[in-house]
Amino acid sequence: MRNLQQSSKGFTLIELLIVVVIVGIISAIAIPSYINSTRKAHRADAEQALTQLSQFMERNYTLAGRYDKDSTGANIALPYSNSPQQGTTFYTLALSTTSAVTQTSYVLVATPVGGQVKDTCGTLTLSNTGVKTPTTGCW
Repeated sequence: MRNLQQSSKGFTLIELLIVVVIVGIISAIAIPSYINSTRKAHRADAEQALTQLSQFMERNYTLAGRYDKDSTGANIALPYSNSPQQGTTFYTLALSTTSAVTQTSYVLVATPVGGQVKDTCGTLTLSNTGVKTPTTGCW
């Protein structure tokens, strides 16, 4: 006489489909959250770089008495132009070309590149008066 209660080996198709659906739902939630977190971290690096470059500009102003030239009379040049300074670039850093650097003012610009372009904050700016854009939750 055969034992009618044999133990099954493996998974049924229904069990496998349930696991696939659960993994799909978790992935649909986790991946966009991870991407947003990495974009936010890259933006924080760019904000820090803009702050450091602003300090560089202020030190230059202390030495030269102006923002547009250094103490030797040469046009001012930023010490670096990428954020982060090493590795994959997520922002390019520069002095604004639309707001000219003058003796008494400047605007620093961080322009997103690559995958960072999809960041909702877009281009970041910092002026000599401390004005930061965009102003809504990005800084």
